[in-house]
Amino acid sequence: MSEKPRIYVGCHLSVTNGYEAMGKTMLDFGGNTFAFFTRNPRGGRTKELPPEDAQALCALAERERFGPLVAHGSYTMNLCAAGAETRANALDMLQKDLLRMEQLPGNYYNFHPGAHTGQGIEAGVCLIAQALDAVLWSGMHTTVLLETMAGKGTEVGGRFEELRAIIDRVTLGDRLGVCLDTCHIWDAGYDLAHDLDGVLEEFDRVIGLERLYAVHFNDSKNPCGSHKDRHEKLGEGQLGLETLRRIALHPALAGRPFILETPNDDAGYIREIGLVRSWLAPD
Repeated sequence: MSEKPRIYVGCHLSVTNGYEAMGKTMLDFGGNTFAFFTRNPRGGRTKELPPEDAQALCALAERERFGPLVAHGSYTMNLCAAGAETRANALDMLQKDLLRMEQLPGNYYNFHPGAHTGQGIEAGVCLIAQALDAVLWSGMHTTVLLETMAGKGTEVGGRFEELRAIIDRVTLGDRLGVCLDTCHIWDAGYDLAHDLDGVLEEFDRVIGLERLYAVHFNDSKNPCGSHKDRHEKLGEGQLGLETLRRIALHPALAGRPFILETPNDDAGYIREIGLVRSWLAPD
């Protein structure tokens, strides 16, 4: 049997046709992992799916030797908003999403930490940690990932230290990890193009590379430190194809699922998945 691939790569897929259908689609795309939204990304609506469909996806993923799957919480889920009702709705979304993820044991649930909406970073960090304390439980089968952010507006998570502060305040911090978004951290001011090793060393010093579970793999429309959060197709942005190739092949990131969030249609994702897989060195 061949060795486990160094790169797991895929893109976001729609859950409209069910769990197993997403796995089959990714096989058609040439990928070996994927991401999906647990509910409408711009709202709170969910589509209930039968447990046997989730079981069929788990069987397909094991048979085809997929890497971990990366579910994504709704963009509207803000655990550190100033409004109590907004926070309560976000907490309800998070709790229900994590319970639903138990149908897909051993995978990841990623979300944007939130925006403190004027309360300050420290208040935002504390509110996010309190929410996580309320919903994580011992024995859960999902690893919850905090996403690195671009630092626009009042976002929490634009600096590695902010994510570390959340993790340190959560009782079951062992259930938490980080999803590193290449566009976001570039826009936040981490110079991946000229100091990739230095950025990863800083991540390791502040958070620990053992907590880096997944990568959102994107180019950026804007220069380093712009705090804009505008994704671009691979090689067509400010990061450039050579930088992205070095990221994908960096030994510190081996074995993580790389999820494309580039502005593409299906054909574009198929092309980019093929491109990333072509970078793999032969055994």
